[in-house]
Amino acid sequence: MLSVRVIAPASLASTALEILSGATHLSSLAHYPGASVDPPGDVFVAEVQRDAVNIILDQLTAAGIAREGTIVIDEVSTFVSQRGLDAEIDSPNPDQVVWAAVIEDAYEQTALTPIFLAFMTMATLLAAIAVITDSVILVIGAMVLGPDFMATIAMGLALVRKRPHLLRQALRTLLIGFACAILVTTVAVAIAHAVGLIDIDSIVGPRPGTQFIYTPNAWSFIVAIIAACAGVLAMTSSLSTGIVGVFISVTTIPAAGNIAVGIVFAEWQQVAGSAAQLAINVTGMAIAGWITLVIAQKMSKRTNRLLTRRAPR
Repeated sequence: MLSVRVIAPASLASTALEILSGATHLSSLAHYPGASVDPPGDVFVAEVQRDAVNIILDQLTAAGIAREGTIVIDEVSTFVSQRGLDAEIDSPNPDQVVWAAVIEDAYEQTALTPIFLAFMTMATLLAAIAVITDSVILVIGAMVLGPDFMATIAMGLALVRKRPHLLRQALRTLLIGFACAILVTTVAVAIAHAVGLIDIDSIVGPRPGTQFIYTPNAWSFIVAIIAACAGVLAMTSSLSTGIVGVFISVTTIPAAGNIAVGIVFAEWQQVAGSAAQLAINVTGMAIAGWITLVIAQKMSKRTNRLLTRRAPR
């Protein structure tokens, strides 16, 4: 169940009321005439099943309410309503993707901000330490900390939803984020080497726990595909429990950390292997994310058609 709050200017209030009152799987609708101060107009609060939200948003946007007013969507964690329960039971797709919410999250999480760069850098520093100490636990910590997953998936989302600005933003954030993180980590590793904290034996010696980082194979691509599919499903549905598992499945941040370490010690074979690992994982996630979102969009359109036929005339 989702709560849709609409602030409509007076000239569009009757249109908003018509759209909301005619929605399928509507649990409740409240109307507060004249409650909005800026813009002057009415406020509506509707509780509807998730599968009907895309249609409502499309209709409100086409009417100009998104441009002249405001539309807010909130998740309803708990509800006690027989009408709401009936709507949930009758829903053809209770995990319908709410595209406006996914796109907003993508824009927010792919913005190139100091916080994004800080997380990328700290994650890559942890990955470099994991490589040096051959620590699997630190590798997992670096994977979880890295913020690059959404930027990778956002590229496929931008193609599916025809958002060229989002595509440029995600690609720019990903490239600059990895470049800055690798540069800072390279400098940090060089300093650690200069003061005697690291020696070449830490890099060229046996590393059974982290050797996979710079030795990509077919499984690297397969894991990236499965992780991206799972991540997109968790990100676009009401079930988000699998998203952390995705972060600790793909070898992007660890590969970036090993690139930095390899550059300092001129271990170009490891640099090349880690770069290949990074490219394979990013490419696999981008492709799998795009395919998953294409399928999700087709299912979303099918759900919209079913609900349109059920809508009251």
